[in-house]
Amino acid sequence: MHLYEVLRRPLITEKSTLLKEQNRYAFEVASGASKRQIKEAVEAAFKVSVVKINVMNVPGKMKRIGRRQVLTPVWKKAVVTLEPGQKIEFFEGV
Repeated sequence: MHLYEVLRRPLITEKSTLLKEQNRYAFEVASGASKRQIKEAVEAAFKVSVVKINVMNVPGKMKRIGRRQVLTPVWKKAVVTLEPGQKIEFFEGV
């Protein structure tokens, strides 16, 4: 997988901004991406060194559209821990 296929988008939520203080950043990643691929993609994109990666599959939820119920897609989330003293500049304005 290419670098930009692995990292889909950064997750900017209240919980992820609190994780930023612990030097951890959250991303939505491709569902088939492994921890090794995620690590290589983050290190190449942001020029940082990754210490640890936690990956979780987020289940879909039932949503209503009129009378119909539809299931939102399942997606994968990765929480990346960086070495102390490093940070990703992309998240600094948040």
